Amino acid sequence: MRRKLVVGNWKMNGSLAANAVLLEALQAGLDADSGVDSAVCPPAPFLAQCQAMLAGSPLAWGAQDVSANAAGAFTGEMAAAMLADFGCKYVIVGHSERRACHGESSELVAKKALAALAAGLTPIVCVGETLAERDAGQTFAVVGEQLGAVLGLVPAADAARIVVAYEPVWAIGTGKTATPAMAQEVHAQLRAQLTDKNAGGVQILYGGSMKPDNAGELMAQADIDGGLIGGAALKAADFLAIIAAAR
Repeated sequence: MRRKLVVGNWKMNGSLAANAVLLEALQAGLDADSGVDSAVCPPAPFLAQCQAMLAGSPLAWGAQDVSANAAGAFTGEMAAAMLADFGCKYVIVGHSERRACHGESSELVAKKALAALAAGLTPIVCVGETLAERDAGQTFAVVGEQLGAVLGLVPAADAARIVVAYEPVWAIGTGKTATPAMAQEVHAQLRAQLTDKNAGGVQILYGGSMKPDNAGELMAQADIDGGLIGGAALKAADFLAIIAAAR
């Protein structure tokens, strides 16, 4: 039985004061024996705050991006070893906003995942299609190529150490959500692709506008192992409700 995992992606939101209130509320509401893994991924300047406030708690933390390079003249980038220094367990790679706004290719995402694994981090590999790609019937081809790039670069022995997040781009921040059946169909394909690499036990998260009122039905699907949560992760009550729905 795969454990559920709920990860909050704060995106470019937060402040020291607001974060403190949110993290305190999350810790107060979390049950260490819930059987659900949970984490938050704040903007990089707040990783030290998370390390200080969350050490020893059931709530893990991670980063929103990582460099494919180990060190050197790469101004503005963050090496995986640096993230590990701040106690990160996870790092998001290949989020649709990075692919769209920063032109990240599937090959670069694969290199970032490899760098994360080398530093002992768990990369959360994001895949997903645009509305135009879905309407053109290209969903399976798009997500298959995106995940395939990672599985083609990561050694077979390490493939089981990743997490995958399916985020239909058309359902992020739009208020639209794939129906549970639509999401499950894509998750099942991703599961089959992972199984071919002896990584069928990898957690596959749904990342398209999961909220308290739809989380339970989504996570009841056979191949949906949790959520990568955006806006709802900034509200303690909502994030805790999604974690509760994962039990």
